[in-house]
Amino acid sequence: MSTEHVEESVEELPERTESGSAGRLEEEGDVAADYLEELLDIADIDGDIDIEVRSGRTYISVVSEEGDDSGLQALVGQDGEVLEALQELTRLSVLTATDNRSRLVLDISGYRKERSEELHRIAEDAVSRAKTSGKDIALAPMSAYERKIVHDAVAELGLISESEGEGPSRHIVVSLDS
Repeated sequence: MSTEHVEESVEELPERTESGSAGRLEEEGDVAADYLEELLDIADIDGDIDIEVRSGRTYISVVSEEGDDSGLQALVGQDGEVLEALQELTRLSVLTATDNRSRLVLDISGYRKERSEELHRIAEDAVSRAKTSGKDIALAPMSAYERKIVHDAVAELGLISESEGEGPSRHIVVSLDS
């Protein structure tokens, strides 16, 4: 590739500004909300959809309209497995509509918030057990999203954590040192 061609290519790229990025995130939120509204209609489940853009990421929350979230609980599934699948499908709908890969986070009925609090307690317990026993503490397998939360919590508490294993067996080991 010649230098002239590279310079032309760079000039043709759209300028990335804060407002451009925010606009893209708002657009992906709108596309995701439309997709989820259609899904809720098909499933005959009532729910309100809230969109929030923060820290360079779009957060979509689906909450019960009338306080009865039994229909929404089916969309969370056991251990959040259905929620993870819906998040991926929603990301695919955004990709299809915008040609941009999305890092949006989908939450249903506050499941992710509650799970995050639980993961912080798990991290605190593992740190405490590691300090008391002086031994490495292996945790149960969890998703990449959940492992990130635990890694951050363990680091805040002053210990080290590493992910080990493959696929669905991937888990965190908390230790005093590396």
